Amino acid sequence: MAASSKVKVGIIGSQFEADIHAASFQIMPEEAEVVAVASPSPGHPEALAKKYAIPRVFHDYREMLAEQDIEMVTIAAPNYLHAQMTINAANAGKHVVCEKPLCMTLEEADAMIDTCHRQGVLLLYAEELFFTPKYVKAKEMADEGAFGKVYLVKQSEKHFGPHAEWFWDVERSGGGVFMDMGCHGIAFCYWFLNRPRIQSVLCQMGTYVHGQRTKGEDDSICILEFEGGARGLVENSWARRGGMDDRIEVYGESGVTYANLHMGNALPTYSESGYGYAVEKAPATKGWTYPVFEELWNYGFPQEMHHFARCIRSKEEPIATGEDGRIVLEALYAGYQSAQTGCRVELPFRPTGVKRPIDLWQGNNDA
Repeated sequence: MAASSKVKVGIIGSQFEADIHAASFQIMPEEAEVVAVASPSPGHPEALAKKYAIPRVFHDYREMLAEQDIEMVTIAAPNYLHAQMTINAANAGKHVVCEKPLCMTLEEADAMIDTCHRQGVLLLYAEELFFTPKYVKAKEMADEGAFGKVYLVKQSEKHFGPHAEWFWDVERSGGGVFMDMGCHGIAFCYWFLNRPRIQSVLCQMGTYVHGQRTKGEDDSICILEFEGGARGLVENSWARRGGMDDRIEVYGESGVTYANLHMGNALPTYSESGYGYAVEKAPATKGWTYPVFEELWNYGFPQEMHHFARCIRSKEEPIATGEDGRIVLEALYAGYQSAQTGCRVELPFRPTGVKRPIDLWQGNNDA
């Protein structure tokens, strides 16, 4: 395709994350356009197509991959499907944007990366925190020396649980909140510190609130030790009531910065009757609430998809790749193992017999 033409995109998935992908491409439409959506759920892809004027609908993503004009697919499907979908897309000659976490096992990650390299297509890792405006600004200041040598980076994401049922099912998700959101924090700390090697992982987790709903952990704390001496602290919860809370803290020898993703982009609001929508995962809108504006932009999703489309046209070098996703997955492995043993786990860490990362915590592996 000509460098001046828009990248034709197909979305695999039709619910919450797929909706974000479709909306993001429309917010920044200069580089790409969504021309197809595929999902096996009856009525769901049709609804998404109608909402965003997407011209083609498929109930089998493999049929969508046969469309010659589609150059890039975004995968917004359950974790256990990521690897096979990526491999199939790469073998069809499509560039791939895969949602986090990359996949379920390190063997799958290696197969995904190898297949994409062999087929000459990009494997792009959808980590929006690399594009979140507040967090990007914090990194720019750190790289300019604003805080001196950074010795601690904290990232926290907490709410009362995910949207889709499959997240609660460890057979399909691979784990609980650490798998779902710990991957964000690990990737963020690694990226913020300019990708030093992760030396060790120490993690604690438990199921405190949602034991009737999931076998997965609903709260986790993770400490990363990086080459060069810096540490990362990642806190995640599905047990926090009141809607989404996402924030970072950066500590250096000569400065500090804090960023709360929503506060500062919210309107302090009191309502006795309630209203439609405040912020992601907010359960109600009566009383005091903090509705946000330009939510997807504040998260960084449109900027992320815009960047990925430019990478397809060789206008930019990828910021987030399959290799990044694999590094995060290895740290997730180490975190679950650490939570099981109560000890720090050194990297590299490559256990055998793992089907799901959570098995390392629950003792169902040969490590």
